[in-house]
Amino acid sequence: MLSKTIQDALNEQIKNEMFSSYLYLSMSAYCAESSLPGFASWMRVQSGEEQTHAMKFFSYILERNSHVELQALVKPQSKFKSPMELFKHVLDHEKKVTGMINALYELAVKEKDYPTQIMLEWFITEQLEEEKTAGEIIQLLTMVGENGPALLMLDRQLAARAAK
Repeated sequence: MLSKTIQDALNEQIKNEMFSSYLYLSMSAYCAESSLPGFASWMRVQSGEEQTHAMKFFSYILERNSHVELQALVKPQSKFKSPMELFKHVLDHEKKVTGMINALYELAVKEKDYPTQIMLEWFITEQLEEEKTAGEIIQLLTMVGENGPALLMLDRQLAARAAK
């Protein structure tokens, strides 16, 4: 069974992961409305990944014979000035999530909860990938600019990548 402190922190992270899913879904709508279907598809896939992350925490809490308590989500941002602003927001958000995961790991270390530490190692690795991917897309947007044929090519590239 999880300690109350760890249980509460993991329940909070379920909310954070679901918010991430909700945020990326909102970003997907923005991209679709901006005639960028590849970006929209990429964001929908990201939204689904975040739901999967939330369910990993959900299942873990139950596996440890503890209590899941779902929490309310706040409304995500839905308007952005450009694809670049959107992906800078993605990178900032992923850095914030990385901090949350690191804090959970530190708590598990403090409480000597070795199974939770092991479970969180997957998330630590995942966050490295999430930040790297967002950073790469920002670099591509910097190279291609935010208008013209190159942006459409990047849109197609993101659609293909999301389909993997």
